[in-house]
Amino acid sequence: MPRWLPRALVLAFALYSCFLLGSWAFHQLVGLLVNILLAFFLALAIEPAVGRMAARGMRRGLATFLVFLAVLVFSVGFVVLLGSMLAGQIVDMVENFPKYLDSLIKWINDSFHTDLSRVEVQDSLLKSDWLQRYVQNSASGVLDVSATVLGGLFRLLTIFLFSFYFAADGPRLRRALCSVLPPARQAEVLRAWEIAVDKTGGYLYSRGLMALISGVAHFVLFEILDVPYAPALAVWVGLVSQFIPTIGTYLAGALPMLIAFTVNPWYAVWVLGFVVVYQQFENYVLQPKLTSKTVDIHPAVAFGSVIAGTALLGAVGALIAIPAVATLQAFLGAYVKRYDVTDDPRVHGHRRYGEAVVARLQKALHHKKEAAPEE
Repeated sequence: MPRWLPRALVLAFALYSCFLLGSWAFHQLVGLLVNILLAFFLALAIEPAVGRMAARGMRRGLATFLVFLAVLVFSVGFVVLLGSMLAGQIVDMVENFPKYLDSLIKWINDSFHTDLSRVEVQDSLLKSDWLQRYVQNSASGVLDVSATVLGGLFRLLTIFLFSFYFAADGPRLRRALCSVLPPARQAEVLRAWEIAVDKTGGYLYSRGLMALISGVAHFVLFEILDVPYAPALAVWVGLVSQFIPTIGTYLAGALPMLIAFTVNPWYAVWVLGFVVVYQQFENYVLQPKLTSKTVDIHPAVAFGSVIAGTALLGAVGALIAIPAVATLQAFLGAYVKRYDVTDDPRVHGHRRYGEAVVARLQKALHHKKEAAPEE
């Protein structure tokens, strides 16, 4: 046996053990790492506001606390207003449910020539097996729902805590990061940090602007239809549709449809149609223009980055994908050498007819000259 073989086996076993240990630790800490990543982007988003307040002589810790306090007050006020509105509408729907059921049964009897009654429908519904199973499953799932809510609150608290430290100790964090790098690399890191702050702030600015436009448009519709709580519903549609990825549009449109249904069932259809039409307008007209103005990436790249972020990190990846890709694109653009593009018609996607004819003639003459010596 060669003398180096036992040492090589021990080294290979040690490396494999370290790999397994690192893989296990990464899978155990992946939730914490995702929370830290989301907190970092949140700190980048509030960095401009904190920096302006700190430039005027305010301590960064106090400035960060005031920004988070404003966000917290707005969020709690909105949730309380929305909760009271939703509770009132649910009570109204429960009280008017027999009337809705009578109108539905009357429409079924007139349309299909049946002889249904509300008492028979209620009895068959209450005695059905699926309703009893649903009640049992709901009763057993109360603890699961409570645990999920508590876990979500703890995760939210973790994100805000890390984000507060990142924003309040931003200069100290940058100094600690630059202290382990040579001077040439320090300038690149600081430049990347500045680009990340600009792009993240630009992304949130574009989302906030689209939320404002969406809220105003839906508020006009709700006022025309005389839907109650129109201002709160408009704010709900604007915020949820823009800041909750993938399913935000459906959640945003479901609540106004529910409220409109309590006024007039046809109003719910009008709200659904307006939500679908406005979403197409936003996807193909509004969002590409605002995204190109603020984060300066192609709409196709933005769409692809959201899909990739969702596949990698779920909803968190979809939320931070666009600012992350915009930051990477801007940072790489500063180091990629570019050249002047030649003035060729093919660059513009077309060729003039005369040039195409001449090119074909030259190609035919070339083939004829090559064929002549062979003959």
